[in-house]
Amino acid sequence: MGRPHTLEALVRPGVVGYVPADPARITPETAGAIRSHGFVGTTVRILAPLEADAEALKKAGQTLRDGGVEVVQCNPQYELLVDPIESRRQLGIRQLQAAAGCARLLGAHNTYVRPGSLSPAGPWKPHPENTRLRTIERLVDSLRQVVKAGEDEGVPFALQGADCSPLDTSERIRDVLEAVGSPALRFNADPVNLVGSLEELYDNAAVTNRLFDLCGPWIICAHVKDVMYLESLTVRLEEVPLGEGLFDQVTYARRFKERCPDGYFMLEHLQDDQYPLAKANLDGMLATAGIAWSS
Repeated sequence: MGRPHTLEALVRPGVVGYVPADPARITPETAGAIRSHGFVGTTVRILAPLEADAEALKKAGQTLRDGGVEVVQCNPQYELLVDPIESRRQLGIRQLQAAAGCARLLGAHNTYVRPGSLSPAGPWKPHPENTRLRTIERLVDSLRQVVKAGEDEGVPFALQGADCSPLDTSERIRDVLEAVGSPALRFNADPVNLVGSLEELYDNAAVTNRLFDLCGPWIICAHVKDVMYLESLTVRLEEVPLGEGLFDQVTYARRFKERCPDGYFMLEHLQDDQYPLAKANLDGMLATAGIAWSS
């Protein structure tokens, strides 16, 4: 059988790429590069939220919009929200609060939030203390302080989880979102992050469905990538360019569309020159299933 004659309108294509680390370096050419590869939304990084240049942020956001690109996410750097050293945790809270103001200046739809980790190797690395109750309680307390800025600025935060982080399951993600209980704390879907075993890899649609069943009311944005088992003597799962793995992008796209019909499906974790092929692969998967991008 060929493709369906009519395509079901889906969501908007976005990309976490093509944008320089310094918002002051965003130009009309930046927006042109994003649009030329078929994307209409992007992320802007903020390396120092407490010292951000307000005028540069406003100009960057307007430049992108003038070029037909929405600032979907403000992605700040900050100290860890679960850090047991109180001075560092409080600095992270202040940095994220400042990032809400940066997001408003950019005209961003949301501010991205990593839960962090106790690992010295980085915020997305495993540690045996990550899912202990005291760590989760620190995270909830930090988020309760942070979200007040999102409420004041009118820009929600978008929390994300991963199987190596304190938010390692759909159930734990839901519990933390409920515990914070603010309309300014929402969720950034990324079910690949929750694929942690061969069983979950081979039935990853079930991972996606569970995430949306439990956390759907909070989802406002999505990161999109792929995952594959790599040949080795032990179980080893790795992200791969979209189209080279086993992740069920069609189930993911359909569940996201149900929840966020005008939302952004954001490809990520690739070099800029890898995104065109990844998007072409995703286009093909969705079109075969009768799905098209929203204009």
